[in-house]
Amino acid sequence: MALMTGEEYVESMRNMKLNVYMFGEKIDNVVDNPVLRPSLNSVKATYGLAQLPEYEDLMTVTLEDGRKINRFANIHRNTDDLIKKVKMQRLCGQKTASCFQRCVGMDAFNAVWSTTYEIDKKYSTHYHENFKSYLRMVQDRDFTVDGAMTDPKGDRSLAPHAQPDLDLYLRVVEQREDGIVVRGAKAHQTGIINSQEVIVMPTVAMGPEDKDFAVSFAVPTDAEGITMIIGRQSCDTRKLEGSSMDVGNSEFGGVEALVVFDDVFVPNDRIFLNGEHEFAGMLVERFAGYHRQSYGGCKVGVGDVLIGAAALAADYNGVPKASHIKDKLIEMVHLNETLYCCGIACSAEGTPTESGNYLIDLLLANVCKQNVTRYPYEIARLAEDIAGGFMVTAPSEKDLRSPVVGPMVEKYLKGTAGVSTENRLKILRLIENLTLGTAAVGYRTESMHGAGSPQAQRIMISRQGNIGKKKELAKEIAKIRD
Repeated sequence: MALMTGEEYVESMRNMKLNVYMFGEKIDNVVDNPVLRPSLNSVKATYGLAQLPEYEDLMTVTLEDGRKINRFANIHRNTDDLIKKVKMQRLCGQKTASCFQRCVGMDAFNAVWSTTYEIDKKYSTHYHENFKSYLRMVQDRDFTVDGAMTDPKGDRSLAPHAQPDLDLYLRVVEQREDGIVVRGAKAHQTGIINSQEVIVMPTVAMGPEDKDFAVSFAVPTDAEGITMIIGRQSCDTRKLEGSSMDVGNSEFGGVEALVVFDDVFVPNDRIFLNGEHEFAGMLVERFAGYHRQSYGGCKVGVGDVLIGAAALAADYNGVPKASHIKDKLIEMVHLNETLYCCGIACSAEGTPTESGNYLIDLLLANVCKQNVTRYPYEIARLAEDIAGGFMVTAPSEKDLRSPVVGPMVEKYLKGTAGVSTENRLKILRLIENLTLGTAAVGYRTESMHGAGSPQAQRIMISRQGNIGKKKELAKEIAKIRD
């Protein structure tokens, strides 16, 4: 099958029979729901960009067997693949100013690819062949795949097997001749309602007593027993008010869900890990590394839009030449490009795994994500500083259109000459959307906790920082002989 167009992708999702709940009600038509549609549009954009000749090199890959696939379904074969991944993510962030939701599946592909190879090498299992067959299907059908790693975790001081309620970590509850049955949940599932498939992975390193929780597999997102409960976002119901201005970004957005697996059956050929507990940590670490690399691309692209919006707000406020405004914009660019440098660096320093695909430099990937937990917050703060208070106190679009108070809004919220009040309000609402509204889920809080919390990166930096080697370097220079 050829690469899907954006419209073909939308129709493929329309044919899915997803079990989705939002605001306490079942959503029968997920595709056309006004709250959810912007998130679908963001994924649709990744298909549309892959159709354009000017983005072909970034958005697509031609495999050795001649098949042309979307890069989001690629297995990285060299450092050039890793670098182009980050550049593609920046492009998608620039075009949507939101989470475009396909990174987690791509990162899961590459982590599962190498981990299954090493499990098979030790145990003579067939997980790698299972995964290769599955991936080919995804590539040939140009599917979007959600990656599900984060369990609710319950009492985080307890291991999975020690939880009072064992369902708080997803686990195998039945081993059958033809497959397994799993139960539990995955939280914070960005874009799962816009995916045809989901890959499930364990969320922590595990010991022998946790072997039932050491499971990885793939199922269709409309498999029997899967329920998706949509998460709330700040300002989400503005999408129901019919005002594109008040939404800030009317076309694109993101969405998250709590996904419950209630005795879901997984056939044998879709199982990639089943009880080999010592490999759970490897899978988690590799996935986390790839996903921390991703943030050096996607958040940078969204940051580009936010910087541009802040610069426009300065223009519309009549202060583009003020020295402190120029300095703040320079700082925003500096911080944003620093994140990009980290994403490119960990990619350029990538190395091959035993399976042949390339893994990023894990230390630099964790440094990248550690910076992402900080810099977008400062970029957002500076954008709010430049925008001014009307970003959050301006009247609604209905007030602007009102025959009674509209002329007052038009008169008193006017900025510099030559710029309409409407355009000034539009750019302020975009900044609000990115820093405080629905897009703040992806740009702010996800920057903090997505791909692991800040402490998770610090633990990995501590492990990989090689302080012992650095001590030896200092001793050599200081001529110290123990």
